[in-house]
Amino acid sequence: MNATRLIIGAMLAVAPLLAAADEPATVMVVGTYHMANPGRDFHNVEAVDVLAPEKQAELERIVEALAKFEPTLVAVEWPEEIVNERYAKYLRGELEPARNEVVQLGFRLAKRVGLDRVHGIDADGNFPYGPVQAWAEKHGGAGELAAMSDAIGKYVAKVTELQRESIAKALRYMNAPETVARDQGFYMSFLTYGKGKEQPGADLLEAWAGRNYRICAQLLQAIRPGDRAIVIYGAGHAYYLQRCARDAPNVRLVEANDYLPAD
Repeated sequence: MNATRLIIGAMLAVAPLLAAADEPATVMVVGTYHMANPGRDFHNVEAVDVLAPEKQAELERIVEALAKFEPTLVAVEWPEEIVNERYAKYLRGELEPARNEVVQLGFRLAKRVGLDRVHGIDADGNFPYGPVQAWAEKHGGAGELAAMSDAIGKYVAKVTELQRESIAKALRYMNAPETVARDQGFYMSFLTYGKGKEQPGADLLEAWAGRNYRICAQLLQAIRPGDRAIVIYGAGHAYYLQRCARDAPNVRLVEANDYLPAD
């Protein structure tokens, strides 16, 4: 074993002891649908107008419930520079009404608990679905791929129905552990698309996981010992962000549904 390996080994051995000396950070991941109907996904929730008075009242109740977690940090799915600019305007009352969940949940919550900044932790990434589709069509898997797509469509339709009734009900459904696990199962199914050196499904998952690890990195770089962080992000990222909190040293995960209201 050379000197470099000895040094790295010593660092890895000592790191958990150093982390344990600090008060752990606590992280809650709130997976959500896109409230502004941006249409960036394969299947998109047909979001109601969250600026309507009854939906504003629902959002107030949700934020009031999340505020009981007493967050010291709020992180959202926008790049840092955009968040810095728009949250400052939001605090001054200069930001035009926006339907986006970043504003409606993230900014509203941060202002409610008196935070002077919100952390934008989004990261760019690819989702190379085309090669998967091409491989499936070439190798007789188009029907299975279509069935996967239909299943996701039914899930999105259920979220659409629930949020019309109650945003809180939709969020609780999306953040239920069984829903998060099922979503990850959908992504893992892509690993069956490929053979030998041609692995478009694995390539897709590698790109997707890479984006999520970059998001996770920015989250871990933002939190400090003792922080109580709420991460408000598209529900498709929930599995990786929860895993980030579970696996990171000296970080503890709490379930969103322990705080989200029932309706």
